[in-house]
Amino acid sequence: MSEVYNQVVNFKKKHKGGISWRVKKHCDIIDKHLNPGEIILYAFPAQKNIDFYDIFTTCVVALTNKRLLIAQKKVIWGYTLSSITPDLYNDLLVNQGLLFGRITIDTVKEEVFLSNLPKSGLDEIETNITEFMMKEKQKYKPREEIK
Repeated sequence: MSEVYNQVVNFKKKHKGGISWRVKKHCDIIDKHLNPGEIILYAFPAQKNIDFYDIFTTCVVALTNKRLLIAQKKVIWGYTLSSITPDLYNDLLVNQGLLFGRITIDTVKEEVFLSNLPKSGLDEIETNITEFMMKEKQKYKPREEIK
Protein backbone atom coordinates (compact mmCIF):
# COMPACT_ATOMS: atom_id res chain seq x y z
CA MET A 1 0.00 0.00 0.00
CA SER A 2 1.13 3.52 -0.72
CA GLU A 3 1.93 6.07 1.99
CA VAL A 4 -0.86 8.36 0.74
CA TYR A 5 -3.44 5.58 0.97
CA ASN A 6 -2.26 4.56 4.46
CA GLN A 7 -2.60 8.14 5.72
CA VAL A 8 -6.08 8.50 4.19
CA VAL A 9 -7.21 5.24 5.80
CA ASN A 10 -5.80 6.37 9.16
CA PHE A 11 -7.63 9.70 8.80
CA LYS A 12 -10.92 7.90 8.05
CA LYS A 13 -10.48 5.60 11.07
CA LYS A 14 -9.68 8.51 13.36
CA HIS A 15 -12.41 10.87 12.06
CA LYS A 16 -15.66 9.13 11.26
CA GLY A 17 -18.41 10.76 9.26
CA GLY A 18 -16.95 12.18 6.05
CA ILE A 19 -18.11 11.11 2.59
CA SER A 20 -15.52 9.60 0.25
CA TRP A 21 -15.51 7.14 -2.65
CA ARG A 22 -12.79 5.48 -4.77
CA VAL A 23 -10.08 6.64 -2.39
CA LYS A 24 -7.47 4.12 -3.62
CA LYS A 25 -7.84 5.38 -7.23
CA HIS A 26 -7.37 9.00 -6.13
CA CYS A 27 -4.30 8.05 -4.09
CA ASP A 28 -2.79 6.33 -7.15
CA ILE A 29 -2.95 9.67 -9.02
CA ILE A 30 -1.02 11.42 -6.26
CA ASP A 31 1.57 8.63 -6.16
CA LYS A 32 2.00 8.99 -9.92
CA HIS A 33 2.72 12.73 -9.67
CA LEU A 34 5.07 12.84 -6.70
CA ASN A 35 8.37 14.45 -7.64
CA PRO A 36 11.73 12.99 -6.60
CA GLY A 37 12.41 13.85 -2.96
CA GLU A 38 8.77 14.68 -2.26
CA ILE A 39 7.45 13.19 0.99
CA ILE A 40 3.82 12.85 2.07
CA LEU A 41 3.26 14.70 5.35
CA TYR A 42 -0.54 14.50 5.65
CA ALA A 43 -3.46 13.21 3.56
CA PHE A 44 -7.25 13.11 3.83
CA PRO A 45 -10.34 12.50 1.63
CA ALA A 46 -12.90 15.19 0.78
CA GLN A 47 -15.39 16.33 -1.82
CA LYS A 48 -14.02 19.00 -4.16
CA ASN A 49 -17.10 21.21 -4.35
CA ILE A 50 -18.98 23.78 -2.34
CA ASP A 51 -22.27 21.87 -1.95
CA PHE A 52 -22.79 19.36 0.87
CA TYR A 53 -25.39 17.46 -1.20
CA ASP A 54 -23.02 16.85 -4.14
CA ILE A 55 -21.35 13.59 -3.08
CA PHE A 56 -19.92 12.52 -6.44
CA THR A 57 -16.77 14.68 -6.62
CA THR A 58 -14.60 12.82 -4.13
CA CYS A 59 -10.91 13.67 -4.06
CA VAL A 60 -7.84 13.02 -1.96
CA VAL A 61 -5.82 15.93 -0.62
CA ALA A 62 -2.16 15.33 0.17
CA LEU A 63 0.25 17.73 1.82
CA THR A 64 3.84 17.05 0.79
CA ASN A 65 7.07 18.69 1.88
CA LYS A 66 6.82 20.94 -1.23
CA ARG A 67 3.14 21.54 -2.09
CA LEU A 68 -0.51 20.62 -1.63
CA LEU A 69 -1.93 18.11 -4.14
CA ILE A 70 -5.63 17.47 -4.85
CA ALA A 71 -6.36 14.41 -7.00
CA GLN A 72 -9.62 13.18 -8.54
CA LYS A 73 -9.82 10.02 -10.67
CA LYS A 74 -12.69 10.26 -13.15
CA VAL A 75 -15.18 7.38 -13.26
CA ILE A 76 -14.67 6.40 -16.90
CA TRP A 77 -11.29 7.78 -18.00
CA GLY A 78 -8.85 10.49 -17.06
CA TYR A 79 -8.18 12.41 -13.88
CA THR A 80 -7.71 15.91 -12.48
CA LEU A 81 -4.74 16.99 -10.38
CA SER A 82 -4.39 20.40 -8.72
CA SER A 83 -1.16 21.60 -7.18
CA ILE A 84 -0.93 24.52 -4.75
CA THR A 85 2.55 25.74 -3.94
CA PRO A 86 3.25 27.87 -0.84
CA ASP A 87 3.90 31.01 -2.91
CA LEU A 88 0.33 30.84 -4.31
CA TYR A 89 -1.33 30.19 -0.94
CA ASN A 90 -3.24 33.08 0.66
CA ASP A 91 -5.35 31.72 3.50
CA LEU A 92 -7.74 29.03 4.67
CA LEU A 93 -11.33 29.30 5.88
CA VAL A 94 -13.03 26.63 8.02
CA ASN A 95 -16.84 26.26 8.15
CA GLN A 96 -18.53 23.78 10.46
CA GLY A 97 -22.11 22.86 9.71
CA LEU A 98 -24.67 20.62 11.35
CA LEU A 99 -23.42 17.36 9.81
CA PHE A 100 -20.18 18.14 7.98
CA GLY A 101 -17.42 20.69 7.69
CA ARG A 102 -16.05 22.64 4.73
CA ILE A 103 -12.64 24.15 4.11
CA THR A 104 -11.94 26.89 1.59
CA ILE A 105 -8.35 27.31 0.45
CA ASP A 106 -7.80 30.75 -1.03
CA THR A 107 -4.97 30.99 -3.55
CA VAL A 108 -3.74 33.81 -5.74
CA LYS A 109 -5.79 32.57 -8.72
CA GLU A 110 -8.78 30.70 -7.29
CA GLU A 111 -10.62 29.35 -4.29
CA VAL A 112 -10.63 25.61 -3.70
CA PHE A 113 -13.65 24.23 -1.82
CA LEU A 114 -13.37 20.95 0.11
CA SER A 115 -16.67 19.81 1.58
CA ASN A 116 -18.32 16.91 3.42
CA LEU A 117 -15.42 16.68 5.85
CA PRO A 118 -15.94 15.09 9.28
CA LYS A 119 -16.39 17.81 11.89
CA SER A 120 -13.87 16.14 14.20
CA GLY A 121 -11.11 16.46 11.59
CA LEU A 122 -11.45 20.18 10.79
CA ASP A 123 -8.98 21.37 13.46
CA GLU A 124 -6.38 18.80 12.43
CA ILE A 125 -6.69 19.65 8.72
CA GLU A 126 -6.50 23.39 9.36
CA THR A 127 -3.47 23.05 11.63
CA ASN A 128 -1.50 20.82 9.25
CA ILE A 129 -2.12 22.92 6.15
CA THR A 130 -1.73 26.33 7.78
CA GLU A 131 1.41 25.49 9.77
CA PHE A 132 3.15 24.01 6.73
CA MET A 133 2.16 26.80 4.33
CA MET A 134 3.14 29.60 6.70
CA LYS A 135 6.52 28.00 7.43
CA GLU A 136 7.24 27.40 3.73
CA LYS A 137 5.94 30.79 2.60
CA GLN A 138 8.60 32.51 4.69
CA LYS A 139 11.25 30.98 2.41
CA TYR A 140 9.97 32.99 -0.56
CA LYS A 141 11.43 36.47 -0.83
CA PRO A 142 8.93 39.27 -1.33
CA ARG A 143 8.84 40.74 -4.79
CA GLU A 144 10.73 43.98 -5.18
CA GLU A 145 8.65 46.81 -6.52
CA ILE A 146 9.35 47.65 -10.15
CA LYS A 147 9.88 51.35 -10.56
